[in-house]
Amino acid sequence: MTDPVGFNEGIGGMGAGPCPRRLHQPDVSVAGGVYRLDETGVQDDTLSNGTRVVTEKVPGVRSAAVGVWLTQGSAYEPPAMLGISHMLEHMVFKGSERRTAHELAIALEALGGSLDAYTTREHTSYQARVLDEHLPEAFDVLSDLILNPALRASDLESEKKVVQEELSAVDDTPDDLVFELHGERFWAGHPYGHSILGTHDSVAGLTEDALRSLHAERYSGGNMLIAAAGNVEHSHVMELAESLFAGAPTAVATSSALEDPPPAPVGEERVDRPTAQTHIVIGTRTPSRSDPRRYTFGLLSAAFGGGMSSRLFQKVREELALAYSVFSYQSFYRKGGITGVYVATRPQVADEAVAAILQEYERLAEGSLGEEELEQTRNQVKGQMTLSLESSSARLYRLAGFALYDEPFLTLDELLARIDAITAEDVAEVAGEFFSPERQFSLRLGP
Repeated sequence: MTDPVGFNEGIGGMGAGPCPRRLHQPDVSVAGGVYRLDETGVQDDTLSNGTRVVTEKVPGVRSAAVGVWLTQGSAYEPPAMLGISHMLEHMVFKGSERRTAHELAIALEALGGSLDAYTTREHTSYQARVLDEHLPEAFDVLSDLILNPALRASDLESEKKVVQEELSAVDDTPDDLVFELHGERFWAGHPYGHSILGTHDSVAGLTEDALRSLHAERYSGGNMLIAAAGNVEHSHVMELAESLFAGAPTAVATSSALEDPPPAPVGEERVDRPTAQTHIVIGTRTPSRSDPRRYTFGLLSAAFGGGMSSRLFQKVREELALAYSVFSYQSFYRKGGITGVYVATRPQVADEAVAAILQEYERLAEGSLGEEELEQTRNQVKGQMTLSLESSSARLYRLAGFALYDEPFLTLDELLARIDAITAEDVAEVAGEFFSPERQFSLRLGP
């Protein structure tokens, strides 16, 4: 899976509340920044309590998507409380001061809308998508569950069981578990290697007081960003945000600054498990999200394993028939990133599959992309970007991604121009430095 804009994975659900796991959510964290009003209709403002509000008016749609982002994710958790950010995300849906859990669930669904949430390594987010006429209802529901959750001890004991089931589901899903195991080893003790869900023991030990303390400390105005996209007017969004969110505390809690990760390991590790397939994740360290080379990584990842025409798909699946699923992936965080490959294959041909993938790594590192392949990949990435922005939800995530990483907003044309500006020399430099087989760390899960 390739993601040229630098969005990353998270844990969350589809529909009302924190439902089943969903990987590869956009991963963003709060920072300030300066926006401009341009032809895309982007505007930036700040509430009286320090909450930042960004909007993008999208012509020709009747929908509105609104989201609230908090700088609180698994990377900010103490070891004894792993999974508390994700648990708090679950708990706010168990009821508020004004609504029961069922009333929260049905409030927007009854209008044809949706309510969703997810937790990542660097943030927690809550979003709603509704018809434009129902934007006030979406704001009301989001503010109610985010700012006024009941956080009852009885609900916590019940929700612990739900998250324990979620953890067990990962244990029973090797294509999820292999990423968890690889990440734990890859980040070598850094908080980026923590499981977003936590562990069975850490979840069992969470308390009502700990949740209330985290909510009071981190769900504050200065630690919050509100973004809205679709058929929205900035002045209307500001009125709704000021009336419903300005009551949040103004203070920004001081969290321990994340340190730079240690050097990534290289080589291979194997974890024995009686599965029908061997699941393999390969990865190497990349620069952080702020590094402009992430666009070059996007091109390389797309060419390497981003679709049916990619090198890995054509070699490993089409030519050698060694796998059904093989793809590239990448994630960028504040202090570093990762790019790599996932493959699932029969145990008896796992060595052959790894050898073929590493051979493609070497071919890419030594020969980069030819002009024809580079142009084809440019067109692929630009097309994916353009098509993805035809929904208000996609616009919302893109808007938040720029705002929360303190990056200047780029119009679609400006973003496409950046892709066009990547030269063969740029690609060759990144490929040579980061795609050498000797630089990779792989983990195998299987018999």
